[in-house]
Amino acid sequence: MHVCVLGAGIVGLATAYSLRRAGHEVTVIDRAGPGSGASGGNGAQLSYSYVQPLADPGIWKQLPKLLLSPSSPLKLRPQLDLHQWLWGARFLAACNAGTSRSTTVQLLQLAAESRHAFDTMMAEETLDCDYSTTGKLVLYADAASFAGARQQMLLQRELGSKQEAVNADRCVEIEPALASRHAQISGAIYTPSECAADCLKTCNALMAVLRRQGVKFLLDRPIEQLLLRSNSVAAVATPQGHIEADQYVLALGAASAPMARTLGVPLPIYPLKGYSITVEVDETAQTAPTVSVTDSSRKVVFARIGSRLRVAGMAELTGYDSTIEPAQIASLKASTQTLFPGCSAFADLSPWAGMRPATPTGLPVIGRHAKGPGNLLFNTGHGALGFTLAFGSAQRISGLLAH
Repeated sequence: MHVCVLGAGIVGLATAYSLRRAGHEVTVIDRAGPGSGASGGNGAQLSYSYVQPLADPGIWKQLPKLLLSPSSPLKLRPQLDLHQWLWGARFLAACNAGTSRSTTVQLLQLAAESRHAFDTMMAEETLDCDYSTTGKLVLYADAASFAGARQQMLLQRELGSKQEAVNADRCVEIEPALASRHAQISGAIYTPSECAADCLKTCNALMAVLRRQGVKFLLDRPIEQLLLRSNSVAAVATPQGHIEADQYVLALGAASAPMARTLGVPLPIYPLKGYSITVEVDETAQTAPTVSVTDSSRKVVFARIGSRLRVAGMAELTGYDSTIEPAQIASLKASTQTLFPGCSAFADLSPWAGMRPATPTGLPVIGRHAKGPGNLLFNTGHGALGFTLAFGSAQRISGLLAH
Protein backbone atom coordinates (compact mmCIF):
# COMPACT_ATOMS: atom_id res chain seq x y z
CA MET A 1 0.00 0.00 0.00
CA HIS A 2 0.98 3.65 -0.30
CA VAL A 3 1.94 5.19 3.07
CA CYS A 4 2.57 8.90 3.57
CA VAL A 5 4.89 9.76 6.47
CA LEU A 6 4.49 13.29 7.80
CA GLY A 7 7.84 14.42 9.18
CA ALA A 8 11.48 13.90 8.15
CA GLY A 9 13.08 13.85 11.58
CA ILE A 10 14.77 10.69 12.80
CA VAL A 11 11.44 9.16 13.85
CA GLY A 12 9.80 9.83 10.48
CA LEU A 13 12.82 8.60 8.50
CA ALA A 14 13.14 5.44 10.60
CA THR A 15 9.43 4.84 9.98
CA ALA A 16 9.89 5.30 6.24
CA TYR A 17 12.81 2.86 6.31
CA SER A 18 10.84 0.18 8.15
CA LEU A 19 7.81 0.61 5.89
CA ARG A 20 9.89 0.44 2.71
CA ARG A 21 11.54 -2.76 3.91
CA ALA A 22 8.06 -4.18 4.45
CA GLY A 23 7.32 -3.55 0.77
CA HIS A 24 5.17 -0.42 0.97
CA GLU A 25 5.28 2.54 -1.37
CA VAL A 26 6.37 5.47 0.83
CA THR A 27 6.22 9.25 0.52
CA VAL A 28 7.79 11.55 3.15
CA ILE A 29 6.62 15.16 3.55
CA ASP A 30 8.31 17.86 5.63
CA ARG A 31 8.21 21.65 5.82
CA ALA A 32 12.03 21.75 5.78
CA GLY A 33 14.88 19.25 5.29
CA PRO A 34 15.76 16.00 7.06
CA GLY A 35 16.52 16.38 10.77
CA SER A 36 15.72 20.10 10.74
CA GLY A 37 13.69 19.95 13.96
CA ALA A 38 14.52 18.33 17.30
CA SER A 39 16.75 15.73 15.62
CA GLY A 40 19.32 18.17 14.27
CA GLY A 41 21.29 19.11 17.37
CA ASN A 42 20.14 16.59 19.96
CA GLY A 43 22.32 15.05 22.67
CA ALA A 44 23.68 12.36 20.28
CA GLN A 45 23.49 9.66 22.97
CA LEU A 46 21.74 6.37 22.22
CA SER A 47 20.59 5.48 25.74
CA TYR A 48 19.26 1.97 25.26
CA SER A 49 19.87 0.78 28.84
CA TYR A 50 19.55 3.93 30.96
CA VAL A 51 16.10 5.44 30.44
CA GLN A 52 15.14 7.04 33.77
CA PRO A 53 11.92 8.98 33.03
CA LEU A 54 11.86 12.75 33.52
CA ALA A 55 8.67 12.23 35.56
CA ASP A 56 10.40 10.86 38.64
CA PRO A 57 9.24 10.99 42.30
CA GLY A 58 12.47 12.84 43.15
CA ILE A 59 11.15 15.85 41.19
CA TRP A 60 8.95 16.91 44.14
CA LYS A 61 11.95 17.66 46.40
CA GLN A 62 13.81 19.41 43.60
CA LEU A 63 10.82 21.41 42.34
CA PRO A 64 11.37 24.71 44.24
CA LYS A 65 15.02 24.89 43.18
CA LEU A 66 14.26 23.80 39.63
CA LEU A 67 11.60 26.47 39.21
CA LEU A 68 13.16 29.36 41.15
CA SER A 69 16.93 29.09 40.72
CA PRO A 70 18.35 31.34 37.95
CA SER A 71 20.79 28.54 37.05
CA SER A 72 18.12 25.83 36.97
CA PRO A 73 18.22 23.48 33.96
CA LEU A 74 14.39 23.43 34.08
CA LYS A 75 12.57 26.65 33.31
CA LEU A 76 8.85 27.36 33.26
CA ARG A 77 7.47 30.43 31.52
CA PRO A 78 3.69 30.36 32.02
CA GLN A 79 1.72 31.00 28.85
CA LEU A 80 -1.91 31.80 28.24
CA ASP A 81 -2.12 28.25 26.96
CA LEU A 82 -4.44 25.70 28.53
CA HIS A 83 -2.42 22.87 26.94
CA GLN A 84 0.71 23.96 28.82
CA TRP A 85 -1.08 23.96 32.17
CA LEU A 86 -2.75 20.61 31.50
CA TRP A 87 0.58 19.07 30.51
CA GLY A 88 2.25 20.43 33.66
CA ALA A 89 -0.48 19.02 35.89
CA ARG A 90 -0.29 15.60 34.22
CA PHE A 91 3.50 15.63 34.49
CA LEU A 92 3.40 16.25 38.24
CA ALA A 93 0.73 13.56 38.62
CA ALA A 94 3.12 11.13 36.87
CA CYS A 95 5.94 11.91 39.34
CA ASN A 96 5.33 8.89 41.54
CA ALA A 97 7.15 5.60 42.04
CA GLY A 98 4.50 3.39 40.41
CA THR A 99 4.26 5.40 37.19
CA SER A 100 8.04 5.80 37.02
CA ARG A 101 8.57 2.05 37.33
CA SER A 102 5.90 1.23 34.73
CA THR A 103 7.35 3.80 32.32
CA THR A 104 10.87 2.44 32.82
CA VAL A 105 9.72 -1.11 32.00
CA GLN A 106 7.99 0.00 28.80
CA LEU A 107 10.81 2.29 27.67
CA LEU A 108 13.46 -0.39 28.18
CA GLN A 109 11.43 -2.86 26.11
CA LEU A 110 11.03 -0.33 23.29
CA ALA A 111 14.71 0.62 23.56
CA ALA A 112 15.75 -3.04 23.21
CA GLU A 113 13.64 -3.33 20.06
CA SER A 114 15.17 -0.12 18.78
CA ARG A 115 18.75 -1.23 19.42
CA HIS A 116 18.16 -4.42 17.43
CA ALA A 117 16.51 -2.54 14.55
CA PHE A 118 19.18 0.19 14.47
CA ASP A 119 22.04 -2.33 14.59
CA THR A 120 20.44 -4.31 11.76
CA MET A 121 20.06 -1.15 9.67
CA MET A 122 23.67 -0.11 10.32
CA ALA A 123 24.96 -3.56 9.36
CA GLU A 124 23.10 -3.38 6.06
CA GLU A 125 23.53 0.29 5.18
CA THR A 126 26.81 1.28 6.97
CA LEU A 127 25.82 4.93 7.38
CA ASP A 128 28.51 7.55 7.87
CA CYS A 129 27.24 9.12 11.13
CA ASP A 130 30.15 9.11 13.62
CA TYR A 131 28.74 6.06 15.37
CA SER A 132 30.59 4.80 18.47
CA THR A 133 30.05 2.21 21.22
CA THR A 134 32.18 3.58 24.04
CA GLY A 135 29.63 3.34 26.87
CA LYS A 136 28.16 5.98 29.19
CA LEU A 137 28.79 7.37 32.68
CA VAL A 138 26.00 9.14 34.58
CA LEU A 139 27.69 11.26 37.26
CA TYR A 140 26.25 12.13 40.69
CA ALA A 141 27.66 14.86 42.91
CA ASP A 142 26.15 13.85 46.26
CA ALA A 143 25.44 10.67 48.18
CA ALA A 144 21.64 11.06 48.20
CA SER A 145 21.28 11.38 44.42
CA PHE A 146 23.76 8.53 43.89
CA ALA A 147 21.70 6.31 46.22
CA GLY A 148 18.57 7.06 44.21
CA ALA A 149 20.42 6.25 41.00
CA ARG A 150 21.51 2.89 42.39
CA GLN A 151 17.87 2.04 43.07
CA GLN A 152 16.98 2.87 39.46
CA MET A 153 19.96 0.77 38.32
CA LEU A 154 18.72 -2.23 40.31
CA LEU A 155 15.31 -1.94 38.64
CA GLN A 156 16.92 -1.75 35.21
CA ARG A 157 19.14 -4.73 36.04
CA GLU A 158 16.01 -6.77 36.81
CA LEU A 159 14.84 -5.90 33.30
CA GLY A 160 18.07 -7.03 31.63
CA SER A 161 20.29 -3.93 31.60
CA LYS A 162 23.97 -4.52 32.34
CA GLN A 163 25.20 -1.66 34.53
CA GLU A 164 27.38 -1.06 37.55
CA ALA A 165 27.64 1.60 40.24
CA VAL A 166 31.21 2.92 40.36
CA ASN A 167 33.15 5.27 42.65
CA ALA A 168 35.13 8.34 41.61
CA ASP A 169 38.37 6.39 41.15
CA ARG A 170 36.71 3.97 38.78
CA CYS A 171 35.06 6.89 36.89
CA VAL A 172 38.47 8.37 36.14
CA GLU A 173 39.79 4.96 35.16
CA ILE A 174 36.94 4.59 32.66
CA GLU A 175 37.19 8.18 31.41
CA PRO A 176 40.55 9.86 32.22
CA ALA A 177 39.22 13.23 31.04
CA LEU A 178 37.26 13.40 34.34
CA ALA A 179 40.45 13.50 36.43
CA SER A 180 40.16 17.20 37.28
CA ARG A 181 36.65 16.64 38.76
CA HIS A 182 37.52 13.58 40.84
CA ALA A 183 36.77 15.31 44.17
CA GLN A 184 33.33 16.46 43.02
CA ILE A 185 32.13 12.98 41.97
CA SER A 186 30.24 11.00 44.60
CA GLY A 187 29.70 8.11 42.18
CA ALA A 188 28.32 7.15 38.80
CA ILE A 189 26.28 4.55 36.96
CA TYR A 190 28.33 2.98 34.18
CA THR A 191 26.70 1.31 31.18
CA PRO A 192 29.40 -0.18 28.91
CA SER A 193 27.03 -0.94 26.02
CA GLU A 194 25.68 2.57 25.37
CA CYS A 195 26.32 4.25 22.01
CA ALA A 196 26.47 7.66 20.37
CA ALA A 197 26.08 9.06 16.85
CA ASP A 198 25.43 12.31 15.01
CA CYS A 199 21.66 12.28 14.50
CA LEU A 200 21.67 14.90 11.75
CA LYS A 201 24.27 12.95 9.76
CA THR A 202 22.16 9.83 10.36
CA CYS A 203 19.09 11.60 8.96
CA ASN A 204 20.90 12.81 5.84
CA ALA A 205 22.54 9.44 5.17
CA LEU A 206 19.28 7.59 5.75
CA MET A 207 17.43 9.86 3.34
CA ALA A 208 20.03 9.05 0.66
CA VAL A 209 19.48 5.32 1.28
CA LEU A 210 15.70 5.72 1.12
CA ARG A 211 15.86 7.66 -2.13
CA ARG A 212 17.88 4.85 -3.69
CA GLN A 213 15.20 2.45 -2.48
CA GLY A 214 12.46 4.43 -4.24
CA VAL A 215 11.03 6.48 -1.36
CA LYS A 216 9.67 9.82 -2.57
CA PHE A 217 10.59 12.98 -0.62
CA LEU A 218 8.52 16.16 -0.74
CA LEU A 219 10.65 18.60 1.28
CA ASP A 220 10.16 22.31 1.91
CA ARG A 221 6.42 21.64 1.83
CA PRO A 222 4.48 22.96 4.82
CA ILE A 223 1.52 20.76 5.73
CA GLU A 224 -1.49 23.05 5.76
CA GLN A 225 -4.08 20.49 6.86
CA LEU A 226 -5.23 16.90 6.67
CA LEU A 227 -8.33 16.59 4.51
CA LEU A 228 -10.94 14.14 5.76
CA ARG A 229 -13.50 11.99 3.99
CA SER A 230 -15.86 10.12 6.32
CA ASN A 231 -13.56 8.73 9.04
CA SER A 232 -10.41 8.66 6.95
CA VAL A 233 -7.67 11.03 5.84
CA ALA A 234 -8.25 11.63 2.14
CA ALA A 235 -5.19 13.78 1.42
CA VAL A 236 -2.50 16.04 2.82
CA ALA A 237 -2.93 19.66 1.72
CA THR A 238 0.28 21.58 0.93
CA PRO A 239 0.86 24.87 -0.94
CA GLN A 240 2.06 22.79 -3.90
CA GLY A 241 -1.05 20.60 -4.00
CA HIS A 242 -2.66 17.57 -2.36
CA ILE A 243 -0.87 14.28 -1.65
CA GLU A 244 -3.04 11.18 -1.45
CA ALA A 245 -2.17 7.81 0.10
CA ASP A 246 -3.80 4.74 1.63
CA GLN A 247 -2.35 5.20 5.13
CA TYR A 248 -0.73 8.14 6.92
CA VAL A 249 1.77 8.33 9.79
CA LEU A 250 1.97 11.53 11.84
CA ALA A 251 5.58 11.99 13.01
CA LEU A 252 5.81 15.77 13.26
CA GLY A 253 7.47 15.94 16.68
CA ALA A 254 6.32 18.92 18.74
CA ALA A 255 4.05 20.03 15.88
CA SER A 256 2.07 16.78 16.15
CA ALA A 257 -0.27 17.98 18.90
CA PRO A 258 -1.48 21.16 17.13
CA MET A 259 -1.99 19.18 13.92
CA ALA A 260 -3.89 16.43 15.75
CA ARG A 261 -6.16 18.99 17.41
CA THR A 262 -7.40 20.08 13.97
CA LEU A 263 -8.78 16.53 13.72
CA GLY A 264 -10.30 16.55 17.21
CA VAL A 265 -7.56 14.27 18.56
CA PRO A 266 -6.08 15.33 21.94
CA LEU A 267 -2.43 14.26 22.12
CA PRO A 268 -0.73 14.70 25.53
CA ILE A 269 2.34 16.32 23.95
CA TYR A 270 4.01 19.65 24.71
CA PRO A 271 7.42 20.94 23.60
CA LEU A 272 10.34 20.87 26.03
CA LYS A 273 12.89 23.26 24.59
CA GLY A 274 16.48 22.05 24.71
CA TYR A 275 19.81 23.53 23.69
CA SER A 276 23.14 22.24 22.46
CA ILE A 277 26.60 23.33 21.40
CA THR A 278 29.05 21.36 19.25
CA VAL A 279 32.76 22.09 19.50
CA GLU A 280 35.91 20.76 17.87
CA VAL A 281 38.03 18.96 20.47
CA ASP A 282 41.71 19.58 21.07
CA GLU A 283 43.11 16.14 20.32
CA THR A 284 46.59 17.04 21.56
CA ALA A 285 45.40 17.97 25.07
CA GLN A 286 43.60 14.63 25.59
CA THR A 287 41.11 16.34 27.90
CA ALA A 288 37.96 15.66 25.88
CA PRO A 289 35.94 12.55 26.76
CA THR A 290 35.54 9.56 24.48
CA VAL A 291 32.96 7.92 26.76
CA SER A 292 29.50 9.56 26.79
CA VAL A 293 28.93 11.44 30.05
CA THR A 294 25.78 12.77 31.73
CA ASP A 295 26.19 15.32 34.52
CA SER A 296 23.02 14.66 36.52
CA SER A 297 23.32 17.73 38.73
CA ARG A 298 23.49 20.11 35.77
CA LYS A 299 21.22 17.95 33.56
CA VAL A 300 23.80 18.19 30.75
CA VAL A 301 24.96 15.39 28.44
CA PHE A 302 28.28 15.11 26.62
CA ALA A 303 28.78 12.85 23.60
CA ARG A 304 31.81 12.44 21.34
CA ILE A 305 30.87 12.45 17.65
CA GLY A 306 34.02 12.05 15.59
CA SER A 307 36.38 14.94 16.25
CA ARG A 308 33.59 16.98 17.88
CA LEU A 309 31.97 17.10 21.30
CA ARG A 310 28.19 17.55 21.48
CA VAL A 311 26.97 19.17 24.71
CA ALA A 312 23.22 19.32 25.27
CA GLY A 313 20.85 20.17 28.07
CA MET A 314 18.05 22.33 29.51
CA ALA A 315 14.31 21.71 29.54
CA GLU A 316 12.20 24.82 29.06
CA LEU A 317 8.43 24.67 29.20
CA THR A 318 8.03 27.96 27.37
CA GLY A 319 5.71 27.29 24.45
CA TYR A 320 6.83 27.07 20.83
CA ASP A 321 9.46 29.85 20.93
CA SER A 322 12.58 28.42 19.26
CA THR A 323 14.80 31.47 19.92
CA ILE A 324 18.36 30.55 20.90
CA GLU A 325 18.98 32.27 24.25
CA PRO A 326 22.62 33.39 24.66
CA ALA A 327 22.53 32.75 28.42
CA GLN A 328 21.71 29.08 27.89
CA ILE A 329 24.50 28.66 25.34
CA ALA A 330 26.91 30.34 27.76
CA SER A 331 25.77 27.95 30.49
CA LEU A 332 26.52 24.90 28.32
CA LYS A 333 29.95 26.32 27.48
CA ALA A 334 30.68 26.95 31.16
CA SER A 335 29.56 23.42 32.11
CA THR A 336 31.91 21.98 29.50
CA GLN A 337 34.85 24.09 30.64
CA THR A 338 34.18 23.07 34.25
CA LEU A 339 33.94 19.33 33.63
CA PHE A 340 36.50 19.07 30.82
CA PRO A 341 38.88 22.06 31.08
CA GLY A 342 41.06 22.54 28.04
CA CYS A 343 39.05 20.12 25.89
CA SER A 344 38.46 22.70 23.14
CA ALA A 345 39.39 26.21 22.00
CA PHE A 346 35.61 26.92 21.78
CA ALA A 347 36.22 28.96 18.62
CA ASP A 348 32.83 27.93 17.16
CA LEU A 349 30.03 26.75 19.43
CA SER A 350 27.46 25.92 16.70
CA PRO A 351 24.61 26.95 19.04
CA TRP A 352 21.29 25.17 18.55
CA ALA A 353 17.83 24.99 20.13
CA GLY A 354 15.08 22.46 19.43
CA MET A 355 11.64 21.43 20.64
CA ARG A 356 11.50 17.95 22.16
CA PRO A 357 7.95 16.51 21.83
CA ALA A 358 7.32 15.30 25.40
CA THR A 359 4.45 13.42 27.01
CA PRO A 360 3.87 13.76 30.78
CA THR A 361 4.98 10.19 31.51
CA GLY A 362 7.76 9.99 28.92
CA LEU A 363 6.04 7.26 26.90
CA PRO A 364 5.66 8.07 23.18
CA VAL A 365 2.36 7.86 21.34
CA ILE A 366 2.58 4.98 18.86
CA GLY A 367 -0.30 3.61 16.79
CA ARG A 368 -3.89 4.55 16.09
CA HIS A 369 -6.00 6.81 18.30
CA ALA A 370 -9.57 6.04 19.34
CA LYS A 371 -10.66 9.53 18.29
CA GLY A 372 -8.55 9.65 15.13
CA PRO A 373 -9.21 8.78 11.49
CA GLY A 374 -9.03 5.05 10.78
CA ASN A 375 -6.11 5.32 8.37
CA LEU A 376 -3.93 7.61 10.51
CA LEU A 377 -1.22 6.29 12.84
CA PHE A 378 0.80 8.36 15.32
CA ASN A 379 4.52 8.04 15.99
CA THR A 380 5.45 10.97 18.19
CA GLY A 381 6.05 12.20 21.74
CA HIS A 382 9.48 10.64 22.29
CA GLY A 383 10.85 13.56 24.32
CA ALA A 384 14.63 13.45 24.70
CA LEU A 385 14.73 9.79 23.55
CA GLY A 386 13.72 10.27 19.92
CA PHE A 387 17.02 9.02 18.51
CA THR A 388 17.15 6.14 20.99
CA LEU A 389 13.60 4.92 20.35
CA ALA A 390 13.13 5.82 16.68
CA PHE A 391 13.81 2.46 15.06
CA GLY A 392 11.86 0.45 17.63
CA SER A 393 8.88 2.78 17.20
CA ALA A 394 9.17 2.40 13.45
CA GLN A 395 9.07 -1.39 13.74
CA ARG A 396 5.89 -1.16 15.78
CA ILE A 397 4.22 1.08 13.20
CA SER A 398 5.20 -1.33 10.43
CA GLY A 399 3.84 -4.23 12.48
CA LEU A 400 0.51 -2.47 13.02
CA LEU A 401 0.10 -1.92 9.28
CA ALA A 402 1.00 -5.54 8.61
CA HIS A 403 -1.90 -6.66 10.80
